[in-house]
This record gives sequence, structure tokens and C-alpha cells, in this order.
Amino acid sequence: MRNLKIGFGLICVGLAGLTGCARKAAGPSVLKAEDYRHHVVYFNRMEDENKVNAIPNAQSWEWMKANVPLFDCPQDNFREIYYYRWWTYRKHIHNTPQGFVITEFLVDRNYADKYNMISCALGHHIYEGRWLHDQRYLNDNVHVWFRGNDGARMKKLLNFSSWTADALYNRYKVTQDKAFLLDMLPDLDSEYKAWEKDRRTESGLFWQTDVKDGMEESLSGGRREQNARPTINSYMYGNAKALSAIAALKGDQAMAGLYESKADTLKRLIDSKLWNADSAFFETVKKRGKGPFAGVKEAIGFVPWYFNLPDEKYDAAWKQVFDPKGFNAPFGLTTAERRHPGFRTHGCCQCEWDGAVWPFATAQTLTGLANRLNAPKPEVVADTTYFGLLEKYVESQYYRGKPYVGEYLDEKTGYWLKGDQERSRYYNHSTFNDLIITGLVGLRPRADEVIEVNPLLPDDKWDWFCLDDVHYHGKRLTILWDRDGSHYKKGKGLQVFVNGKRVGSADTISRILINP
Repeated sequence: MRNLKIGFGLICVGLAGLTGCARKAAGPSVLKAEDYRHHVVYFNRMEDENKVNAIPNAQSWEWMKANVPLFDCPQDNFREIYYYRWWTYRKHIHNTPQGFVITEFLVDRNYADKYNMISCALGHHIYEGRWLHDQRYLNDNVHVWFRGNDGARMKKLLNFSSWTADALYNRYKVTQDKAFLLDMLPDLDSEYKAWEKDRRTESGLFWQTDVKDGMEESLSGGRREQNARPTINSYMYGNAKALSAIAALKGDQAMAGLYESKADTLKRLIDSKLWNADSAFFETVKKRGKGPFAGVKEAIGFVPWYFNLPDEKYDAAWKQVFDPKGFNAPFGLTTAERRHPGFRTHGCCQCEWDGAVWPFATAQTLTGLANRLNAPKPEVVADTTYFGLLEKYVESQYYRGKPYVGEYLDEKTGYWLKGDQERSRYYNHSTFNDLIITGLVGLRPRADEVIEVNPLLPDDKWDWFCLDDVHYHGKRLTILWDRDGSHYKKGKGLQVFVNGKRVGSADTISRILINP
């Protein structure tokens, strides 16, 4: 089914095992969509529409009203960038003869696959898009990537390191679409084996070049250097954990055990070979893992936490996110430590990863930080750290006074380094709204039926916020904080509603576990 219907209360779906049109469930319980329409009116008015894909600007509000959770808070820039990022994500949904695909650049790139597809940020696209009410876009996109080449995967799917299996399993924690996930298991298994064949070293670690990690011109390597990097090794760990869980859902205990064993082996190797005890950081090891440490702390050293890999004893690494000699710069988290003599020495504007701020890496680091703050004893970092870094991320997404997201920016001035290039605007290479939903508001997706909410908001920051009309496990969730009950008139404190009915609350911002 290829027709896109928005508005009029109808959603047409084409999920595995379910086709047809169904009446949309009742909408938000607290917020009113029309109160946020003005953001989209402004976004439409502030630009020339350089590229029109499946949903043009003229239809963007109706599409957003039908597809995205509503978010409200007292800090205008947080709210504006939240709606801006959904507005920009929509621009990258492209309708092809094989279904919807999601692009990275709006303008065509000569190294892209068919339909201008690039696999580098596929994991980000899935993590962000899992909150859309209509999941056809992601279903189609994944199917085209893995089966769009006459039934085989696209020729350039493996051009970049991948955490797709992990992303799809984490999407399942939101949608509970078991049929789609199990149908993809053979494809994901085949992809994992392809990486093992092509990139695994004798030690069991994986190697990658900077450019195939999507991280050109780093301080730890180069475009052609074959090094054991925290990125691809953490991705493969996350994929192995996901494949084990998916196989268990299928009832294939042999496959589940095999991938659990692969994950255990990778965790041991990453802990023992990529952790530099002298610098207290996960680092790149040169020459496919046979050489010395690269001798530089980079943002990729936080990637293991994206997959909940490190134990508590590695927490010292997180001290670097608030250290101005580490990664803490005026306009965000740098991609290399600022104290290093090679910091920002590779010139400008050819996609250098020698220190400038990349949203791709910021999204990974903040996801990892949220994971760490939700694990036991997060003593090195706190919710104030998460909020402060997220606030910088918000502040960075402006250019010449208007909302903007591009490729990368200067860490001291906030200037987007390719901001005047057409290729850069609306760059779909990171997450943001997933960080608002799972980190700041604190909805922690789970495979079981427990609803877990743990906002990473310092107690003294906001008197109120609301995330409404979140489609989760077939239900509609509303998460609301109102310090004294005067703003939303729904009562005091932190509250969780399922289909409009309150199911849990706390007097203060704190973790809530609900078993409906």
C-alpha cells in the first residue's frame, strides 16, 4: 500500500502481518496540537524549499500532527528545536518505486546508493524514527536497504559501520512489532557474518578505517588506516546482543546462545584491549589492534556506553565530558580532547573529525550518558551534566538566528562549518528527539510490559513539562511534570497516563516503574 493519508483521523498501514486502513486512536490527553502549529508555519516561511520529497512543506503540519508525539516545556528553544527536528526528518522521507526511504542529504551525492541512500546514519534514523506513529517509513526503508537489490541487500549497505540490528531491536521495544523483527532476523544474521568475514582480526576485534566509520580525518587514524576502533567493536557488540535477543524471541536457543557468546567475547576484548588504563579511556589501537594505543581521547571512546557495555569501573572516562581540557567546549562536545596538540590542526571544511563538534557523535555520547545515568551508582556524572550538555546541543542548532542542523560546527563560535553549502542544511545524521524522549523526559523503552520513566531533569530547572501522545506498546502514553499542579491542572508532581488514565505518579522528579 503506497498511499499516504494524513489528517482525517486515518492511518493506512502496511506492516508485516497487518495491512489496511484503521481509525486512528484518540489523540493527546493533555496538550493541544494546534498550540504548536506556529512553529511549523515559521519553519515553512523561513526557507526556500530546495527539495520536495514525499511530504512537502505545505503538508508538513498535517503530517506532524498525525505522526509525532507532542512536547511542551517552559524553555522556548528546547520546544522549537524539538518540532524543528521532526520537520527536518520529514524532509528526508522519499517515496520510491520500492517504498519509502530515508536519506541523509537532501541533495544528491555521487557516493550514495540508489535513491540517494547512504547507510552511515541508518542507526540514528531508526532510533529517531521509532517514535513516529506510522512505522511504514522505517519498515520500507529497512526492507529497501536489505532487499532492494533484486531481493539482496543494497550494494553500499556495508560501506559504513552499522548498528542496525541493535537499532531494530530497540525499535521493537517501542512498537512491539515482533513479526517485522523476526522476519528481518536472517538478513541481520547475514549482515553480521559479512562484517565478521571482512573486518574481524585474529584477536577477535574488528578493524575499520575512519572514513568507513563516517569519521574522516580523525586524530587517531586516517582515511585508509586499518585500526581497531571503539566504534565498530561496540557496534558489533550491540548487534550481537540484539541478535541474541531476537533469536530468543523466535525460540531459537542455539542462535541466541551463539550470539550471546559473541557479545561476551567482544566485551572481554574491548575491556582488555581498547581500554587505556593510563589515560582512563577507551581508545583506538593502531594496526588492526596489533599496534600501540593512538594516544588521544576521542568522542568514540563513549560509544561503548551507547550499548551498555562498560562496567562501573570504567566511569572515570565520563569526567572528560565536563572538563574544558577534555570535550567540554562552549558550543558542545568536541570529537577529540581539546588538550591534545593535534586538536583542530587538519584544516577546515573537508569533514575533519579532529575536534570540531559533530551532531552524529553528540547524539551517540548523550545516548550513552543517559544509559549510564539509568544504571546503578552513576556517581561520576549527574542529571545536571546531561541537561547542560543537551542544552548546548539545543543552542548549537541555530544559524544566523534561525533553527538549523548541518554537518559540523566550530566548538568555540558555534559557526556551522559548511553552513553556506546547500548539501549541509537539514543534514539527517544524528538524533535529537530520541534524546528528549528517552533521556530528558525519561521514557526508557523495555521489552517487557513495565513502563519505566526516569527524567534526567535537574529539580531546579523546569516547573513543568509534558510529552503527550506517545505510541508505546500499542498504548498512548502521557508523561507530565507539574511542580505545584497549577500549569496543566492535572495534579502535582510527576505523572504517567496510559490512554488518558493516570497509572503512576511521584511527588518529585524520580524514577517511576509501572506494571499496568
